[in-house]
Amino acid sequence: MSDFVPGIELSRAFYHEVVAPLMPRVAHSAALVGPGSEVLEFDTARSADHDWGPRVLVFVAAEQVAEVEAKVTAGLPERFRGLPTVFGYHGEVRPGVRVADLGGWLVEQLGFDPRAGVSLLDWLSVPWQRLAEVTGGEVFHDGAGGLEAARAALRWYPQDVWRYVLACQWRRIGEDEPFPGRCGEVGDELGSAVVGARLAREVMRLALLLRRRYPPYAKWLGSALARLPGSAELGECLEAAVAARSWRAREEGLSGAYERVAALQNRVALAGRLDEGVRGFHDRPFRVIGGDRFAVALMESVADPVIRGLPVAGCVDQLSDSTDVLMSPGRARAVTAAALGLTT
Repeated sequence: MSDFVPGIELSRAFYHEVVAPLMPRVAHSAALVGPGSEVLEFDTARSADHDWGPRVLVFVAAEQVAEVEAKVTAGLPERFRGLPTVFGYHGEVRPGVRVADLGGWLVEQLGFDPRAGVSLLDWLSVPWQRLAEVTGGEVFHDGAGGLEAARAALRWYPQDVWRYVLACQWRRIGEDEPFPGRCGEVGDELGSAVVGARLAREVMRLALLLRRRYPPYAKWLGSALARLPGSAELGECLEAAVAARSWRAREEGLSGAYERVAALQNRVALAGRLDEGVRGFHDRPFRVIGGDRFAVALMESVADPVIRGLPVAGCVDQLSDSTDVLMSPGRARAVTAAALGLTT
């Protein structure tokens, strides 16, 4: 475990020491981007047991792909720093170097090429995980041009799209926030715990979105939150809520978390300032933040008339939890377009 080298460090060295010398006169770009825990720097020694090794994506002109891939593959050593250069990756045993046309790869990952512009449907139909994978990792060389431009185009949402996604995230909290107490009141502590955990997830995602971070998928959500500066108290509140054995203790933890993300919302200043305190849910004995208050304020701050006219339903991550939908650009795009009334 102590000898583990993070994947980005390994792949950087692999590119500079092995891959680049194999194509000295080929205009290309090279990076570690796309799927893989090492791209988001969450990999550990455990990650090395599958889909992991010295790995580099090389982008060249479409007509050069086959020739360059053959040349690089033929020149690879059997091992690099003690690790095989041919290994299993997503069910296929292949060299750790993949050569591709940048435009084709971007369409494969996202459903479009951001260098030609990013439409509203583009922004809302790409899962957060994919956006994180394309903008994360590291570019080792951009001699062919275009890769850094594509990443820059997707670095973060335009202001009104950001307001819309945040409004939809607050709406998700507002829809469920009285339910941990209502479940607990009728003796359903299991139901209360399930809803409480769902709300904890939504708060975690909201905190990341407010700090301009694309929330990763479930496995790395807690790790991503822990990396946010100043997130320790929020994490403690959420841990208390998830670990609680009674609905009142669960509500206490969630209330503390709500107040912290409400304060962050006010500091980000994308909408009018709102009271950050929890309050009673009508005349019932449950404390809520009133997530819809923040959703309304954010939507009222949107200038773009098209976005103002959208249902407060959300981007594809807020519309579906299905991995089969989220990891298929065509399906994700179709679901988003149908839910929001946008044309493809």
